[in-house]
Amino acid sequence: MYPYHNRIRQRIQNDEFIKYEYVDKYKNIAPCLLLHFSTEPKIRPVRSHRFEEYEKLFKEMAASKGS
Repeated sequence: MYPYHNRIRQRIQNDEFIKYEYVDKYKNIAPCLLLHFSTEPKIRPVRSHRFEEYEKLFKEMAASKGS
């Protein structure tokens, strides 16, 4: 099995992450969290059962940038 979310976290730590957005539907995923990166693949979709995990990560990132 491909470590999809592990690779996404690695890319975030490597400063490839640009922004995120919630959309009603992306391809066959509804609702969807879209993660935007500066390198290919530029967009990574995340299903709703992982939203809480990523929201926590975004809060941690914001807190570390604020200190």
